[in-house]
Amino acid sequence: MLDDLTKIHERDQEDALGVAARQVQYLTADFSAQFSASGEIRNVVLAGMGGSALPGVVLNSWPVLTVPFEIARGYAIPNYVGPNTLFISSSYSGNTEETLEALQHAEERGAQITVVAAGGKLADAARAKNYPLFEIPAGIQPRMATFYFVNAFIKILQPLGLTVADTIELAAVADWLQGVVPSWEATVPTAQNQAKQIAQELMGKTVIMYAGPLLFPAANKWKICMNENAKNTAWVNQYPEFNHNEFIGWSSHPLEKPFAVVELRSTLEHPRVQKRFEVTEQLLSGKRPAPLVVVPQGETLLQQLAWSIVLGDFVSVYLALLNGVDPTPVDLVEKLKVALG
Repeated sequence: MLDDLTKIHERDQEDALGVAARQVQYLTADFSAQFSASGEIRNVVLAGMGGSALPGVVLNSWPVLTVPFEIARGYAIPNYVGPNTLFISSSYSGNTEETLEALQHAEERGAQITVVAAGGKLADAARAKNYPLFEIPAGIQPRMATFYFVNAFIKILQPLGLTVADTIELAAVADWLQGVVPSWEATVPTAQNQAKQIAQELMGKTVIMYAGPLLFPAANKWKICMNENAKNTAWVNQYPEFNHNEFIGWSSHPLEKPFAVVELRSTLEHPRVQKRFEVTEQLLSGKRPAPLVVVPQGETLLQQLAWSIVLGDFVSVYLALLNGVDPTPVDLVEKLKVALG
């Protein structure tokens, strides 16, 4: 089915595959906004949910911030937020109720505020209160705008000296990825297409993602896109934490487990983490499905993260097509919002 372009276009009505391919360009997008600190920045808090918090997880791996950083997922914000906090309010729709309430709390604490959004109430608040607004183009599902958010975050943080990363590295990785992405596109037959092959392995199963700390943001992105693109159950965990609890959960019944295990094994992870993958596979042999091991390409951490993220996006879209669903809409989320009022 994945080599039938007519069927692909019938099911992928909003061109999710095209979005997956074009997202590389988001790494080099320009923003008109600039953020200037009004005092010392001692910590950074990013408030966001779902696909708008996901890029913050990337910041936990790349780049390394020079001050404490935390993601606030919910209505509340950390107690330490104050005038020396850079508070990034992140919501693609601009209407995420948790993020809007968190912004109110940050204002009450006198935090230094900047906004990343595509519109909605959050963008309106930024304009009304003169907060720097790093505006993302509308018309993309939040989960597919990760590179836009990461780009915006670097443009906020780097001029403040809060990270050693810069947009030059983003541009270099974007150029490199341009040469990789075509191998995953729909016109490339399954026999030569890694993304299609992985999707076929995952069909009909709950997807379980594992990675080390460095590649965990990419594994988390796979999990989210399996949920929202493929409408497929999935969960995610990371080594070495996995070995201290979930590892034991695989050791018992049932023997036949309807899962597909995918491991992102980076050569950049701590040597002991790499060894944990190998030893765990040996000890759990016959107790869980053999893991589908994906070794990220790239020499740098950013290359491996970006490569893994885009591959996962293609895999999730192909899995959606195999599941017989349109990858783009998330109708159940919209019904939830209506039900919540």
